[in-house]
Amino acid sequence: MSYFYSASEYLRPWKLVSLSAGVGLLLLGAFYTPALDWDVGVSLIMAGCTYLTAPCTMRVVLERKWRLLPVVLAATWLSVDGFYALYWYFKNPAALTFMRLANAPASLGLYGLCGVIWLFRGSLSELTREIRRAVWRPQTD
Repeated sequence: MSYFYSASEYLRPWKLVSLSAGVGLLLLGAFYTPALDWDVGVSLIMAGCTYLTAPCTMRVVLERKWRLLPVVLAATWLSVDGFYALYWYFKNPAALTFMRLANAPASLGLYGLCGVIWLFRGSLSELTREIRRAVWRPQTD
């Protein structure tokens, strides 16, 4: 039972475009937001870890593969708080002390959202087709 997706799934153009858009927004925030704990380095680390683990975490939960729950908890913690804490522990411990509790809920929400966005395994045209099928299902009486 594997936790991670295959490499081809991470290289789908629509996922890479959405990752790039998200990283772009994080970098804009790092440059233009006066938050003490928002910079380029931590943005790239957390985005990369989220890209690799969030959809896998969502899939494990949705498919109830409970044997992988320890992996899910570790991956979620590392993506949401672990790498953040490690980064700021070495770069600026004061930022970690002041901002950690505020960062965790926001990061967890973004982690879940990204997991939902990247959950689908398939091309963008396949995703569109599945959404149309779900929304425009013929009504049966």
